Amino acid sequence: MEYRTVGKTGVKVSSLCFGTMSFGGNADKETSKKMFQRTREVGINFYDCANAYSRGAAEEILGECIADCRDEIVLTTKVYNPMSDDINARGLSRRHIMLEVENSLRRLKTDRIDFYFVHKFDPETPIEETLRALDDLKSQGKILYPAVSNWAAWQMAKALGISEKESLARFELMQPMYNLAKRQAEVEILPFAESEQVGVITYSPLGGGLLSGKYGANKKPSQGRLVEEQMYTKRYADEKNFEVAEKFTAYAKEKEVHPATLAVAWAMAHPAVTAPIIGARNLEQLEPALAALKLNMTKEWRDEISSLSSAPPLATDRAEEV
Repeated sequence: MEYRTVGKTGVKVSSLCFGTMSFGGNADKETSKKMFQRTREVGINFYDCANAYSRGAAEEILGECIADCRDEIVLTTKVYNPMSDDINARGLSRRHIMLEVENSLRRLKTDRIDFYFVHKFDPETPIEETLRALDDLKSQGKILYPAVSNWAAWQMAKALGISEKESLARFELMQPMYNLAKRQAEVEILPFAESEQVGVITYSPLGGGLLSGKYGANKKPSQGRLVEEQMYTKRYADEKNFEVAEKFTAYAKEKEVHPATLAVAWAMAHPAVTAPIIGARNLEQLEPALAALKLNMTKEWRDEISSLSSAPPLATDRAEEV
């Protein structure tokens, strides 16, 4: 296992992070624990969760999993999404953050969260309000580092500026979507992370199953996340995504590598990425993703795979100067 340092924190994590969104949902407790044990066997020490995953059940199961190895685990969870029908049980207000961190600590059966993510951007709460709440939690030892997911580069840059100006704990880890079909992070988010020495764990390296080998321009199975879950159906609705999937699957077959292995290895090889987040419903799904640890993804090979999809437009229109 290769271990990488998260930004400027000095914390070393495995080059794959295991995401627990399936815990308590698509994976029952027994299956979840088996997958956790398998990831520990290969050397993974980095686990991503969220309070909203299965409305807290994922945190509860993960808490049981890490009970005997808590000090060896780098643990994340998140706050933002609704946790009840109450109007204030959501967002990034100080009130919601302070309530939810206690709930997460209880469910995870731990006294601290290593990286505490704000799950989305909250347009109704000033960034200063959120950052000060996170800074207080760090001072209390309930979280070690603030982290951010699904924010634009300008929002993260603004937050780092505020943190510097007000002497508040800054975001040390970010979590953007990134895969061969969704490469927007390459434009500003990943360059920003490299520039400011912020760690990066990318999610959805398989595009919700799009790059698993099951999908193509004229190949859409009746079951699977892209079919069954509206969020993913909408996210990858453009037919161009399925054309990318078809080219990628054919390429993987030619190279005699499982598409899931290749997709994870491609994301893992970006120089700004600390670790892609892998997830699974069962052990059978998990193994191809773990196999990426043994794949030597050279820059030349990565560039060749990148050519299978269109690079996103530049951050400016001065393409003639590139």
